[in-house]
Amino acid sequence: MTASLRRTLVRDVMTTRVVSVPPEADFDEVALVLTRNAVRAVPVLEGSRLLGVVSEADLMRTAEFGDPAASYERFRRADPARPATARALMSSAVVTVRPDASVAEAARRMREHGVGWLAVTEIHGAAEHVVGVLGRTDVLTVFLRDDAELRAEIVDGVLRPVLAEDADVVSVEVERGVVTLSGRLPRSGRARLATALVARLEGVVAVRGDLVDDRDGQLTEPAAGPRS
Repeated sequence: MTASLRRTLVRDVMTTRVVSVPPEADFDEVALVLTRNAVRAVPVLEGSRLLGVVSEADLMRTAEFGDPAASYERFRRADPARPATARALMSSAVVTVRPDASVAEAARRMREHGVGWLAVTEIHGAAEHVVGVLGRTDVLTVFLRDDAELRAEIVDGVLRPVLAEDADVVSVEVERGVVTLSGRLPRSGRARLATALVARLEGVVAVRGDLVDDRDGQLTEPAAGPRS
């Protein structure tokens, strides 16, 4: 029996204490929530229903009107109805993720949208309800794995299923998430395949070593850690 590979889900690492503001919160209240909690954005919630998000950038667009050095012409052209509540300030385009999504998928979504956190939501009826938030720090927890646990997963979950009896010739060392593979495999193409698969595991920072295909004598190239 082969070991199952670990696949951390968003629900496993998300923060369930959600810092948020109601839609009627005024400018000062939103600014206070951001500064007190050292966050750059907060979801706007009506109960647990997600309406939008207010960011530092949204506040700055309103705050800049208070510049006494700005020209009269600029004020004359400015919209007199400046947003003063979270509902008026917020953007309704919120990047979300489901709690049963993988952390790798969430990290990919963060990168694609250029955001530092995601609202974790579930659909109830026709509305999206927030059940947590996921930040970059939460995503990075997947790398905090015990070296012995990670080595066991590499050997039993990857090398033995893929290489069968050839797995016994591979030496595996793990130190702080950095994996060193070495040995000579009798069948061509196996070294590169094994290295690539190990590099995709949760918690692997990098793969190094000199795992060789004996027939062609080519060394595997060092592999980066898992990509989202």
